[in-house]
Amino acid sequence: MTPPTVGISACLTGASVRHDGGHRHARFCTGTLARFMTLSPLCPEVGAGLGVPRPAMQLRRQRGDVRLVARRTGSDHTEALQAWSAGAMPSLATLSGFILMGKSPSCGMTRVRCYDEHGALRGQSEQGLFAQALQQHFPLLPVEEAGRLNDPVLRENFIARVFVYHDWQQAQPLTPAALIAFHTRHKLQLLAHSQSAYRSLGALLANLRARPLESLAEAYIQGVMAALATPARRGAHVNVLQHIAGYFRGRIHVDERQAMQEQIDAYLRGEVPLVVPVTLLRQWLRRAPDGYLAGQTYLQPYPDALGLRNSL
Repeated sequence: MTPPTVGISACLTGASVRHDGGHRHARFCTGTLARFMTLSPLCPEVGAGLGVPRPAMQLRRQRGDVRLVARRTGSDHTEALQAWSAGAMPSLATLSGFILMGKSPSCGMTRVRCYDEHGALRGQSEQGLFAQALQQHFPLLPVEEAGRLNDPVLRENFIARVFVYHDWQQAQPLTPAALIAFHTRHKLQLLAHSQSAYRSLGALLANLRARPLESLAEAYIQGVMAALATPARRGAHVNVLQHIAGYFRGRIHVDERQAMQEQIDAYLRGEVPLVVPVTLLRQWLRRAPDGYLAGQTYLQPYPDALGLRNSL
């Protein structure tokens, strides 16, 4: 599989594109993530022709509409940024995710301060205008703010979704066989996030001739990405770990299986990270190969070197 390409607010890569000529370099993105993903930087405000340096921007609600205006002068740049964003969307169709600069009036995913027409802070928050356009145009695209990637659970969840979505993109053009193969390799990953989605999506694919493939596939991937958007809970991981361990009954000595259960219990209590029982299961798989388990992305949803399950 080719590496996924992930869009990123240019200031997060160290580019000096902020209104004051500065940046917000996110070294995890340009260091760790860039080893396994291709980063595609852009700055909507620069793209819209606002230049560097430029007046600081803010969102203002005027006559019921949210506008992008210069903080000091009040000059309105809403149409320029919206026009640039609309023109940029087709070129972003191959992205497998996007990392945004938080609290930015153009790139903030949520909780962006919004002011009234006189510049007084209102008691509500908005999305940045580019972020809003991005998520409206690509509702399935994994999107996260750089600051939230400091949370190990949110970081792992975002990166896992990027790799699943990239796998879906690589499966195009879709055939019935490709759709079933995609579902098969992600079944246990789905189970870890939502048992109800695991069952309903399996039922959806039970009869591929019940509706046109394109319509069925659209409903299917919407369900997948919605299920994966909520981080898996510890108890759900335990359920999947025990499910996988059950495949080795009769092939792995009972003492080793008991030791595995002890590690799973330790994970449930928070005494060891998820990587410990998963690594043991992968060792079992090398000793007692199983074609179905070998194809499960749950056992390796992204490159091990990211170390994401060391903190779960």
